[in-house]
Formats: sequence, structure tokens, C-alpha cells
Amino acid sequence: MLLKNKLGITDSIKLAKVEEKITKLKAKQLFEKGKLNSFEVGTFKGLSEIHKALFEDIYDFAGKIRTENISKSNFRFASAMYLKEALKQIDKMPQSNFEEIIDKYIEMNIAHPFREGNGRSTRIWLDMILKKEIGKVVDWSKVNKEDYLLAMERSPIKNTEIKLLLNKALTDKVNDREVYMKGIDASYNYEGYSVYKTEDLK
Repeated sequence: MLLKNKLGITDSIKLAKVEEKITKLKAKQLFEKGKLNSFEVGTFKGLSEIHKALFEDIYDFAGKIRTENISKSNFRFASAMYLKEALKQIDKMPQSNFEEIIDKYIEMNIAHPFREGNGRSTRIWLDMILKKEIGKVVDWSKVNKEDYLLAMERSPIKNTEIKLLLNKALTDKVNDREVYMKGIDASYNYEGYSVYKTEDLK
């Protein structure tokens, strides 16, 4: 499904390529100019600021909570109807150690608050929490993409898999630009969102 965009692109493949190029440039600027340090850590407000910064040149919905219900394969992300309340609850979750931080990350993934660009924004958000609370970040170059996506899909039921995967990839290189930029790689993202109506749930 081609998303309406500010660039007037009408081809989905071209949009994906341009989107990745722009968001990587924006992510690089956030890092180099120290703007990440001005965002709240571990809150939806902070996440929405990251998302807006990455996608504001592409989509009108940058930084805004989605109004559509979306799914990937057989997994339905949080209903748009209950999304604001779900995000309030996630904000309240503790984040004082690795286990708590990943639990919070999993819940934010289930929420999937934006119409597009959740993965990239939330990985930056995750690394910001890890950096603040335990002085580490994920070296995404050490995380197998297929294993990651499968583990994330299973995480609402069994979270040990994703915790093991990310724990093995932790590094203390918290100010390394290459380590940071790897998390913005679009190949770690879910592909092919579907939109469904509330009545489809009945």
C-alpha cells in the first residue's frame, strides 16, 4: 500500500528507497548535532520527537499517533481505539535494568504507534534508554535480521528469545556513530503492513 507523501512519489519501491535515504541523513544529523540529548528518554513523547525528526520531510503524520488499525502477517498491533491509553501505560513502565528496558521495548513494539517508521524510531528510542540506564547500546551489526524479526514477532508470548539476542549484542560504544547508524537500517523493519477496520475484529 502506497502511503500519501509530501514528495509526490507514486511508486512504492521508489518511496521506500527515498525514505531510507532521507531518514538515514536525518538520523545522522540528530547524532552529530547532539539533538538526541534534548529528547525525553523512555517516554512516548521522546519517541514521537524522534519519529517527527526522521520523517517530517516525507509524511504529514510524522510524530503523530496513527488513527488506522494495522497488522503484519497474522499479528495485529494495538488497536487505534486504545492506543493513547496503551502509550500512557508504557510510559509508566520501569526501565532501571536490561530486563525492564526490553519489556518496555516489546510493549512499544506491540503498540506500534505510527502508521510507518516504527522500527527505526523505536530502535533509537531503545538505545537511548539503554545508554541512560545501563551505559550500553545495541550493536545492531551483531544482530541477525531474520532472527530479530522472528524473535520480535514471538516476543508478546515469549520474550526470552529477543532478550538473549539483544543482550549478546550489547556494547559500551555508546557514542560510536557507526553503531548508532546500524539501528536505522530499514532491513530490520517489518514489511507489508495491512490496514484493517474495527468491524473486521467482530
